[in-house]
Amino acid sequence: MTVIPEGYVSALSLYDTQKAIGLIKNVFQVKLCAALHLKRVTAPLFVDPATGLNDDLNGVERPVGFDIPAVGIDGQVVHSLAKWKRLALKEYGFYVGNGLVTDMNAIRRDEEPDNLHSVYVDQWDWEKVIDRESRNIGFLRETVRRIVSAICGTLDELQWQLPDLPTDLCRDVTFISAQELEDMWPGLTPREREQRFTREHKTVFIEGIGGKLKGGAPHDGRAPDYDDWALNGDLLFWHETLSCALEISSMGIRVDPKSLASQLKESGCERRRELPFHKMLLAGELPLTIGGGIGQSRLCMLLLSKAHIGEVQSSLWDEETRERCREAGVVLL
Repeated sequence: MTVIPEGYVSALSLYDTQKAIGLIKNVFQVKLCAALHLKRVTAPLFVDPATGLNDDLNGVERPVGFDIPAVGIDGQVVHSLAKWKRLALKEYGFYVGNGLVTDMNAIRRDEEPDNLHSVYVDQWDWEKVIDRESRNIGFLRETVRRIVSAICGTLDELQWQLPDLPTDLCRDVTFISAQELEDMWPGLTPREREQRFTREHKTVFIEGIGGKLKGGAPHDGRAPDYDDWALNGDLLFWHETLSCALEISSMGIRVDPKSLASQLKESGCERRRELPFHKMLLAGELPLTIGGGIGQSRLCMLLLSKAHIGEVQSSLWDEETRERCREAGVVLL
């Protein structure tokens, strides 16, 4: 449900908002590529579902599919490019220490739209080749710090051109595991734990998402065939406008053959072992990688102190959402 904070007024006019969105998308991509040694590539909007390349997210979302008569197969709009990127790194000949970034556009028709969620998803999808020695929590954390530095550096340039922008971000990342959060507040839901911890620490990375915690359930759903559940996490910032924890990125060190086999078994998805992508991974034919997605509209919301994601992206909304925004003077693109 959409809730506009009482007294909310956008810090930028519609014209300056569009100008700022362009600045963010240009400046951040340059800074991200420099921080992580990435090259921009072109990515698909849809894939053949028989390849196993589409991302299953939490395992319940229905992909958007359509027939392609001239090709003789069905197409499936990507949920993300988590698997495609890893295959691309192999096919394009990327080497250790270098990676790719691309614009990912998706339709998630089962999403429940609210201030932070839309059926349209846009993000920077990135992936980088690493060596065996880098598959550890220390390397993951250093990568997170580099991404946060790129985000804060983008804000610096934005405020240089738009000095009235009130956004303030914490540049120091606090790391905590999903299990530690559950131990601290066993009676709260995962979202309530995120909210309480991020309110205090402002910039947070929650590690270890996907596997079951001691309480019997995972902190959040994660497909078993891209992130290693022991070496992944979510990056959250405190969003002052909405007084909430705002997830900007889900990322992690990707599965190797051992962790893939284990996670497929734990999640009851062992039939995927017969899909082309999974066969290659289990056979050790794909590079070891780290990667993730960084929400473009989410980042624009955060840096521009916006109250609704529809202020920075064009999508479809229900009548109740449109009416609430009209009443509050919020312009949906």
